[in-house]
Amino acid sequence: MSKILAVTTHATDDQTKSTAAFITAVGALGADKEVCIVLIGEAVYLAKDVIAKSVHGVGFPPLSELIETVVKGNVPVYV
Repeated sequence: MSKILAVTTHATDDQTKSTAAFITAVGALGADKEVCIVLIGEAVYLAKDVIAKSVHGVGFPPLSELIETVVKGNVPVYV
C-alpha cells in the first residue's frame, strides 16, 4: 500500500494552501491509500476549532467539512 504524507505550513494566512493537505488526505482515503497530515508553523493554528471553522480555501469545501472526513477516516494529524 502506498503511503502519503500531506504537509501544510499555512492557516488563515493562505486558506487555499492550508486546505490542500486536507484535500490530499481525503483523496488518499478515497483511493485506499495510507495517509497522515503534518501541521507545521502557522498551520498549527488549524488545530484550534475556532480557526479551523473560519478557513475556506478557494474552490474547496470548508475546512471544517474536510476535517470531519479526515477524523472519520482515522487519519493521523501531527502538530
